[in-house]
Amino acid sequence: MQVLPPDNTGGPSRLFILRPVATTLLMVAILLAGIIGYRFLPIAALPEVDYPTIQVVTLYPGASPDVMTSAVTAPLERQFGQMSGLKQMSSQSSGGASVVTLQFQLTLPLDVAEQEVQAAINAATNLLPSDLPNPPVYSKVNPADPPIMTLAVTSSAMPMTQVEDMVETRVAQKISQVSGVGLVTLSGGQRPAVRVKLNAQAIAALGLTSETIRTAITGANVNSAKGSLDGPTRAVTLSANDQMQSADEYRQLIIAYKNGAPVRLGDVATVEQGAENSWLGAWANKQQAIVMNVQRQPGANIISTADSIRQMLPQLTESLPKSVKVSVLSDRTTNIRASVADTQFELMLAIALVVMIIYLFLRNIPATIIPAVAVPLSLIGTFAVMVFLDFSINNLTLMALTIATGFVVDDAIVVIENISRYIEKGEKPLTAALKGAGEIGFTIISLTFSLIAVLIPLLFMGDIVGRLFREFAVTLAVAILISAVVSLTLTPMMCARMLNQASLRKQNRFSRASERVFDRVIAGYGHWLAKVLNHPWLTLSVALGTLALSIMLWVFIPKGFFPIQDNGIIQGTLQAPQSSSFASMAERQRQVSDVILKDPAVESLTAFVGVDGTNPALNSARLQINLKPLDERDDRVQKVIARLQDTVDRVPGVDLYLQPTQDLTIDTQVSRTQYQFTLQATSLDALSTWVPQLLEKLQQLPQLSDVSSDWQDKGLVAYVNVNRDSASRLGISMSDVDNALYNAFGQRLISTIYTQANQYRVVLEHNTNNTPGLAALDTIRLTSSDGGIVPLSAIASIEQRFAPLSINHLDQFPVTTISFNVPDEHSLGDAVQAILDAEKTLNLPANITTQFQGSTLAFQAALGNTIWLIVAAVVAMYIVLGVLYESFIHPITILSTLPTAGVGALLALMIAGSELDVIAIIGIILLIGIVKKNAIMMIDFCPCRGARTRHGTARCYFPGLSAAFPPNSDDYAGGTARRVAADVEYRRGRRVTPSVRHWHGRWTACESGINPVYHPGNLSAV
Repeated sequence: MQVLPPDNTGGPSRLFILRPVATTLLMVAILLAGIIGYRFLPIAALPEVDYPTIQVVTLYPGASPDVMTSAVTAPLERQFGQMSGLKQMSSQSSGGASVVTLQFQLTLPLDVAEQEVQAAINAATNLLPSDLPNPPVYSKVNPADPPIMTLAVTSSAMPMTQVEDMVETRVAQKISQVSGVGLVTLSGGQRPAVRVKLNAQAIAALGLTSETIRTAITGANVNSAKGSLDGPTRAVTLSANDQMQSADEYRQLIIAYKNGAPVRLGDVATVEQGAENSWLGAWANKQQAIVMNVQRQPGANIISTADSIRQMLPQLTESLPKSVKVSVLSDRTTNIRASVADTQFELMLAIALVVMIIYLFLRNIPATIIPAVAVPLSLIGTFAVMVFLDFSINNLTLMALTIATGFVVDDAIVVIENISRYIEKGEKPLTAALKGAGEIGFTIISLTFSLIAVLIPLLFMGDIVGRLFREFAVTLAVAILISAVVSLTLTPMMCARMLNQASLRKQNRFSRASERVFDRVIAGYGHWLAKVLNHPWLTLSVALGTLALSIMLWVFIPKGFFPIQDNGIIQGTLQAPQSSSFASMAERQRQVSDVILKDPAVESLTAFVGVDGTNPALNSARLQINLKPLDERDDRVQKVIARLQDTVDRVPGVDLYLQPTQDLTIDTQVSRTQYQFTLQATSLDALSTWVPQLLEKLQQLPQLSDVSSDWQDKGLVAYVNVNRDSASRLGISMSDVDNALYNAFGQRLISTIYTQANQYRVVLEHNTNNTPGLAALDTIRLTSSDGGIVPLSAIASIEQRFAPLSINHLDQFPVTTISFNVPDEHSLGDAVQAILDAEKTLNLPANITTQFQGSTLAFQAALGNTIWLIVAAVVAMYIVLGVLYESFIHPITILSTLPTAGVGALLALMIAGSELDVIAIIGIILLIGIVKKNAIMMIDFCPCRGARTRHGTARCYFPGLSAAFPPNSDDYAGGTARRVAADVEYRRGRRVTPSVRHWHGRWTACESGINPVYHPGNLSAV
């Protein structure tokens, strides 16, 4: 029977070492809690960090951008601007459409924002035009967020108007009801309607005007209450044939009498079933289609939302005719699932490789089994806490667990190494476990709390980046904390039962050969360390030199925001001359679609032409290019984009702008390229002066590519200059003129047809087939006060002018956005600085303000906080270490090698051709924790650690540093294993920063030499 050491040995581990059954059951409980928690964790690409965003869309067919701005957008903006919690308000007013995007503070719940938006719309109602076809409609959606799913509905036998009607009533409504869906849009504009195309010559010959016909149609089609009769015994509801449902009925409508004979609508107009808006069109793989885009609510889980839609689709499509085909063209969750699966595989691979490295260094199967149990147990246990905190399984939380693999195994190795030393000295396993665990307990606690201290600044990062990494930091901290518990409980208990002198001394040919190699490495380290300790001034000079080099590298290293992802979806904007018509734009998109679909990497393509909530003008088209899966194409998305742009450049009269979709969307507007820079002024005239000048300068900068602007002020306008005096003499008001023009050319919605399932419009316009262009204005007739017919040319002249195709506002003031991409040979930091330098050369007036938007603005904020973030991490560690060691000097000793590690990390990024982005900064902060962990082990393994006083000779450090060298080497080798596993991420186009972790090992030698020099016992010698 073994004689137990005194009760004061073993520290916090003593109870768990002596009670193996209780310890085992406790670990089983942690394991079960983690497994159950994992089953309840949702899957997502990233943590839910979206800004609460609401989009308000108002349609006013026929209205010019100027009218939309003054009559619709401005009244709404005035009311929205009074809402509390509003972060940013942007608007886009184009021909017939006003889109206001409201972005609220992260702390404001979306439901509260929704209530405020509805109240503001109600307050603005009296200021909006009385003839708006529909009131403003809001959606809880970010318009810049790409659709989570795109479906194409086609038919070879049915007209698109019937197809859209069925899709709208049977499919779109049901999908809109799915939890998490923010907006379902039907692109293609083929909503059924009765179109009345007036023959200008016919109505002029009969002495009629379009306003007379509009009034007749409006009065002939009504659907109002008629009352009921309540008699002594029976109640009767009144009904009438006041509704006209079809084009045939409208064709027979009598609109006037001439010479005693009725004039029917069909006599002066072509009446037909058609589309409500004939200037909208969508195509899927060049076939005309109804394209259904499903966007999520901000904060909604993409995976669960898409799964619900997928489950519903078979039932919804069963109700459609067989000739109608519904195809899923894109599903963002496919790439998200693949990405998460790859990250999970990386995690498993990292664990396996780390276990292999442990065996390589420990050369003992029982000693390898112990960390092989501790690592997955600590990681699985983390899932239970993640469920409690309402986290998800996403790329960042899985990355945290992958990184935690190294910290978890380090804790176990430190305990095993220390207990093994006592066993090799002849102690019994139980005694060795108690002594070793008791001795190393303080080190484990120091490692744990100092590592968590490194993560504290991440929890206080502001704005969306801070929210993004909160789950990462908390998940990593929880894993480290659970690892410390496992290392102080399960690991020493297993050492006491599984390790003995026989197992440690048992060697085979491989272990003997590897041991000779490691002995030589340790001997070389000792020889090198002796030289370092004998030249402390030189070593300190090297340390100061690396500090200076770190600062220099920090200044010159390329800086970025987030790595570009390859999600297999490309968003595109096709731009044509500003005077392009719908027909010419449709033909141009067909030519471009032919070119794009021939690319071997492209699987499908959708295109949209017309004006709606996302497309501001007729001279632009929206494209969504869906690429083949990564394993079925040779090139990544950036190369595909470059190839497509080169190919489309051969198509005359168009410019194509492409950008890959990203999981993280910070922007609030759909832009042509990845990054945005805005110019804001108090008037449009100021913008028209300075935007072209700045745009020309930026287009010449090599740091930018695909530079373009949404400023389009060369749209053709036919300005009707009415002679008010002449009109007044004839009794014609400006309202009469506007109505006549609107009736003829505005696709005016003049009446509504009500059915049990839907509502349809009656559209009035002139038939301009025989009088195209400005000549159509000569056909306009007005009614004078005495009933005579007056041509428009009698009271007005027509002038052709230029005007903006759309008017954009930011916080109620005119703004224009300059969009740009960054070439591969430059970084976002280079581009930002180049833009700022170019701006300075222009000497912009005081009434012009500039600002980066979206991800570029977030990049500036993150870059400005980076230094403070790293300083905060170092200060937090110093405070924690000072408290733990009760010393002002020991923390400095432990943190002394941070500059050398910083040099290694920054050099690694530069050699690898990577930018210093947010992910790399997180890697550097974690590297601070890794370096500090190794230093703690060196300090605590020194024989003078108990006294913590000055020792006159540096030789006292040799035994402790030699003992600390194996676990440090294990850490470096384990980090290399995790780097190999992290390379899997490159298959999904996500540039993680394995080089930061890998190159940390290159500077372990500097750390191992500098730490002893800084140790308090050696400061007197210096």
